Amino acid sequence: MDDKGKSYSCIFAAQLKKLAMDIIESLQWRYATKKFNNTKLLPQHKIETLSKAFNLTATSYGLQPLRLIIIQNKELQKRLTEFSWNQQQVADASHILVICIERDLDEKYINSYFENVKKTRNTSDEILKPFREQLISSFSMKSVDEINTWASKQAYLALGNLLTVCALEEIDSCPMEGFIPAKYDEVLELENKGLKSVLVLPVGYRADDDMFSGFKKVRRSIEETVIHY
Repeated sequence: MDDKGKSYSCIFAAQLKKLAMDIIESLQWRYATKKFNNTKLLPQHKIETLSKAFNLTATSYGLQPLRLIIIQNKELQKRLTEFSWNQQQVADASHILVICIERDLDEKYINSYFENVKKTRNTSDEILKPFREQLISSFSMKSVDEINTWASKQAYLALGNLLTVCALEEIDSCPMEGFIPAKYDEVLELENKGLKSVLVLPVGYRADDDMFSGFKKVRRSIEETVIHY
């Protein structure tokens, strides 16, 4: 490698190091926001970034058994607060993200996935057939509860991805399991869309007087949580 190549390599290494430091700093900045500024809205480009990040989340088999509901409607948010154990974040956040799972993960759904693979990658039916048949057979032997549990695990992958992107974009957020899914499904008419709500993520900007924003992050030491072999 000549001197010019070495110089570019050093610059690239420095950029990667800075990026890694920025990620850690962003994760240190993030916290479960307890009080949102109800007068500030996220700009559309940030909502689009979150949408794309959700869509790019890794899922088992690549099946994407998830949909994302984005709510920016104060009247609806206030109504949903009642079914979120009165957590005010739902009413005050700029937007509410509701991560849902598909109700019908059947042969038709799996076939549609493989048709998308075929169209996107121009992959032949001959190559896809064994994997397609394997998945259809595997899912046909699972109960509805087993499939819902599997799909819900994919929802948590999406939530983790969204939390990281929120931190990098300086979007405040508060992940929630504390809501009544059946009531959300009813209010949002999710059954008509073939969906079930699993997780809720209010996003926006923290209020200046949210005392939790200044609290030190409480975590076990890396020595306790990371094991090296």
